[in-house]
Amino acid sequence: MKIVVTGAKGQLGGELCRQLDDKAVPLDIEELDLTDRDAVLRFMLSLRPAAIVNCAAYTQVDQAEREPDRARAVNAAAVEHLVEACRRLDCPLMQISTDYVFSTPNSRPYSEKDPPSPRGIYAQTKWEGERAAAAWPKHWIVRTCGLYARPGDARAKHFVKTMLRLASEKPELRIVADQHCTPSYVPHVARGLLFLGGLTGGTPAPWGLYHLTNRGATTWYEFAAEIFRRAGLNVQLTPITTAEYAAPAPRPAYSVLDTAKYHALGGPAMPDWKEALAEYLAEREDGRS
Repeated sequence: MKIVVTGAKGQLGGELCRQLDDKAVPLDIEELDLTDRDAVLRFMLSLRPAAIVNCAAYTQVDQAEREPDRARAVNAAAVEHLVEACRRLDCPLMQISTDYVFSTPNSRPYSEKDPPSPRGIYAQTKWEGERAAAAWPKHWIVRTCGLYARPGDARAKHFVKTMLRLASEKPELRIVADQHCTPSYVPHVARGLLFLGGLTGGTPAPWGLYHLTNRGATTWYEFAAEIFRRAGLNVQLTPITTAEYAAPAPRPAYSVLDTAKYHALGGPAMPDWKEALAEYLAEREDGRS
C-alpha cells in the first residue's frame, strides 16, 4: 500500500513518513510542485496511491500578507489539484488544516460544528483549502495547532526549540500572553492522523472534519514559562499583548479546539499539553546522554 505524504520535509509530514515507514511515498517541492496541475495529475495517476495525506502548506503567516497569490496557490489551488487526482483514482484525501480558521473570541473550545472566521491571508487560504478538500466526498479534514516536532528533527523550526535557544542568548524574553491555544507534539498528532485514516491497518474513521491537538489550553507566555520550569532554566519572562507584538498578520485571540469527536472514536489518546512537553524534554535529554 502506497500512501503519498506531501510536505514530507516539514514537521508533520516528516513524522508521518517516519511512522508509516516503507508505506510512505514522501514528496516535497523538489519531487513535485503541487501548484502545477498537470504535474500532479501525471504523478498521481502513474503512482496510483491508496491515500494522499496533504501536509504541504504555505505557513509563513506574516509573509503571506505580502505574497497572497503564492499562499493561495499552495494552500488552496494545490488542494484542488489533489482533489482532481483523487477523483480520478477514487482515492481518499487527508487535508491538514489549522486553528487559525477561527478568530472570534470564544468561551469554550471550538467544535467542528462552529463556523470558521478566518482573518489574514494565511487563515483565509487554509479555509479555502478546506472547502476544496470537502468537494471530494472521500476526505478527512483535520485541524491542528501549535505543532512542535521531536528534538531529533534538526530541520524543524518551532516555539519550543526557539525558546530553549533564546534562553541561552537573552536575559529577558517578552512573550505574548493573550493568545489562547493548545501547543501540540507532532508524534502525538501524527499517530492520531494515522488512526483517523486507518493508514496503519485499522478501520478508517467516517469521512469529514476533525480537530486533533493535545488536550488543555494555554497561552504562549504560559507555555514558555512551563518550558523553562521543566528544563530548569532561569529566564526572566515579561508578558506582552498581541498589539505590542505588532505582527503584520492577525493572530487568533482564542483558537482552542475541541477534540471530543476524535476521542469518541477510541483512537490513541492525546495527552495534556504539559505531559506532551514533558515527553519532548525527556527525549531531548535522552538524546544528549
